[in-house]
Amino acid sequence: MDLSFFGAAGTVTGSRYLLEADGRRILIDCGLFQGLKELRLRNWAKFPVAPASIDAIVLTHAHLDHSGYLPRLVRDGFHGPIHATQATADLCAILLADSAHIQESDAEFANRHRLSKHFPALPLYTVADADKALDRFERMPFDHTRRLAPGAEIRFHHAGHILGASSVEIDWKGRRIVFSGDLGRYDDPLLRDPAAPGIADYLILESTYGDRRHDREDPQDRLADIIQRTVRRGGTVLIPAFAVGRAQLMLLYLHRLKQQGRLPENLPIFLDSPMAMNAADIYCRYPDELRLDRAHCAAAFGVAHYVRDVEESKKLDAMPMPKVIISASGMATGGRVVHHLKRFAPDPRSSVLFAGFQAAGTRGAKMLQGAETIKIHGEYFEVNAELHNLSMLSAHADADELMRWLQNFQRPPQKTFLVHGEPEAAEALQLRIREELGWPCHIAGHLEKVGLP
Repeated sequence: MDLSFFGAAGTVTGSRYLLEADGRRILIDCGLFQGLKELRLRNWAKFPVAPASIDAIVLTHAHLDHSGYLPRLVRDGFHGPIHATQATADLCAILLADSAHIQESDAEFANRHRLSKHFPALPLYTVADADKALDRFERMPFDHTRRLAPGAEIRFHHAGHILGASSVEIDWKGRRIVFSGDLGRYDDPLLRDPAAPGIADYLILESTYGDRRHDREDPQDRLADIIQRTVRRGGTVLIPAFAVGRAQLMLLYLHRLKQQGRLPENLPIFLDSPMAMNAADIYCRYPDELRLDRAHCAAAFGVAHYVRDVEESKKLDAMPMPKVIISASGMATGGRVVHHLKRFAPDPRSSVLFAGFQAAGTRGAKMLQGAETIKIHGEYFEVNAELHNLSMLSAHADADELMRWLQNFQRPPQKTFLVHGEPEAAEALQLRIREELGWPCHIAGHLEKVGLP
């Protein structure tokens, strides 16, 4: 049995892992590379194996760095089933369609304004490609067993992180291989705690925050303080939030702050992301995965006015009064939020509040690193707004929480492979695993192939 790392090795993006045995191939995750240009270019490279040779795909969750390459793989010849939890399938229906729409729109914009070195600029895939990929999904409940191939079975375990997110357990040829997926936070106000499978012969573990501990300050206190100060200046709080996960958590916190009287009752809150709106509706369909019942979920997500069309979105930038705008994407790489950044990033009265990990090379990372200007649609805009990153709002387990999850295993895996982390984060986590647990631990390299004896 061989395991190949086609993505999320040495970086936090593009999760793709291939298991091979007896002429069968199973791909775990099929994500987009995001962030630095050199990473994004990998999306256009030929896939390392023929897509038609892959028997099945297993998704840990719906985020695009885990699912966003599916339409391209299907277009290029993959014709097997895509196994996912029920909520992951629901979320992929909106995420993949939105991703395809953005890519088509960006290509059209680049062609209209002659912004691309290549003419005509082409999308990586189309909405039609996304529809074909969605037709291949096969839904599966948590904690159930399904046969993938002769002698191969899978199970999904709750991972926290976002709705439907799972750790994947694969039993194949006498080995149990566990893929952690992206692990969520313990005591998250919205989602259940991550559950450890308990036994693994081989473990593939994310390391996004392997070198850091999240700030233990109450995020509601920080959020209230930032909004109150910005409102007193007459500014706008712009929150680039991941449409699935962070946007819903942000709505919950804002709802609580309004209930507690810590925000002005008449302060307008806008959710300007059609995908985040649809995701909020999906969240409320799965109360068993949440810490909220349906009524509480509907009330919390109803704290914001939903901005559904583009013209209404544009009007937000002309509104003079203080307000809160939640808009995707979370790293300010695309979507409606970049249009709001043109208006509010140069405004010293306003605040831009990031709510999670900012991958190297993204617009969000550059802003937090002190960039004085940012480039949007071929133009440069000054960054004068007050900037914040509430890392405690991250959907990823930090180093201590990753170690807590590992301590639930009944015995050490034969080997643990670290993925989905920048080199410094992976190296720090590797050291802790070796020193505190005594486990053999290896940091995976891009395109590395290892045997699993």
